[in-house]
Amino acid sequence: METALLRSFSSIIPESPISLTHFLAATVLIIVVLCFTFRSKSTYLIDFTCYRPPESLRIAKESYIEHIEMSKLYDKETYSFQVKVLERSGIGDESCVPIALHELPPHSSLHAARKETEMVLFSVVKDLLSKNKINPKSIDILVSNCSLFCPTPSITSMVINKFGFRSNIKSVNLSGMGCSAGILSISLAKDLLKVHQNSLALVLSMEALTPSGYMGTKKSMLLPNLLFRMGGAAILLSSRKRDKRIAKYELQHIVRTHIGSDDEAYQSVFQQLDEAGHVGVSLSRALIPVATKALRTNISKLGPLVLPYSEQLRYVWSIIHKKVLLLPSQKKIYAPNFNRALQHFCIHAGGRAVIDGIVDSLRLDKEDGEASRMTLHRFGNTSSSSIWYELCYLEAKGRMNKGNQVWQIAFGSGFKCNSAIWKCISDIDPTERNAWSDRTYLYPIDEVPK
Repeated sequence: METALLRSFSSIIPESPISLTHFLAATVLIIVVLCFTFRSKSTYLIDFTCYRPPESLRIAKESYIEHIEMSKLYDKETYSFQVKVLERSGIGDESCVPIALHELPPHSSLHAARKETEMVLFSVVKDLLSKNKINPKSIDILVSNCSLFCPTPSITSMVINKFGFRSNIKSVNLSGMGCSAGILSISLAKDLLKVHQNSLALVLSMEALTPSGYMGTKKSMLLPNLLFRMGGAAILLSSRKRDKRIAKYELQHIVRTHIGSDDEAYQSVFQQLDEAGHVGVSLSRALIPVATKALRTNISKLGPLVLPYSEQLRYVWSIIHKKVLLLPSQKKIYAPNFNRALQHFCIHAGGRAVIDGIVDSLRLDKEDGEASRMTLHRFGNTSSSSIWYELCYLEAKGRMNKGNQVWQIAFGSGFKCNSAIWKCISDIDPTERNAWSDRTYLYPIDEVPK
């Protein structure tokens, strides 16, 4: 028996030194491949925090209108236009603007812009780290986005200096990316977490209003003044497998779409000078059609990743009927029912028209747009952070259950449409303190007529 065992073992072990070297190299290679194959590639969202401005910064619609009137910058037609937009905007009386914009005339200085940025980001970072008992020095990656304020030192440097992050932290500051930059930052952080395994990433999303106020009279450039409000969010991500047990969500998919090769799309949200030399951001009349086109391109890539096969087949069959068989009975291409795959929707709160347009395009129920409408009503358009206020709303209302999937949809200048799909992997406590805690019982509210 011993002889048989020795014969069997010797058949496994190579006889020559060269063969043994090859055998060991192959074994090491297999082990390395297995390690790369089975190591965690997941991105976990441990927690996030949204900024709740102090009530002293609130600006009711009546106060805003009075502010416009007292500025004496506008003729009767331009004044009436702004009043009409405000009354139909879907924004309530609790949204806030920074202190510099409460002044007459607005005080738009570098110092004031820096103060606003520090006020928002320092608050959310402190809340997020203290709430989760995270030492600032344990953060490995820092990504921030703010479209219109790009100071030197950068916004990430402000945060690093304030909280004492490590000297070898990987930090990136994004600017000029518009309202879709929140998901762009998540996408970048996800890619960095893949390269730097077992790391923590902190993502910061905001828009500074102080330096972006428009002082002219061109209607298309006045719209951002009327719709944008103060806000920001901090998101803590991890690629550490052990963090799955404490994480709220796991990232399933990110799909990014950029249709900037089309001139109309490229110019639909455009920073420029008006005839009088005032700098502002113009929102063109083509914005809604452009957003719809970008969304259509985006969901053509996202649909196969999330939709059940039955919905995909119905969509393909409707295309065959309409474009191949040319059947007159097929008037429209079938719009897939995303409710079959996803339970919640966080549509960028860019304005009432944006929310209504996306809800209609996706054939969603009115309730599916509730988080977006209520965020717009209470906080206004907070740019890249609005989708986080919406997710926060769903948590505060006790609607997010373990196993649910939520679709975050964001639009931004360029023109871009970005989607993120998250899966809830823990039991969410609706009583946990967040940006909605003090007003949860008041929402949803009936909206004013269009």
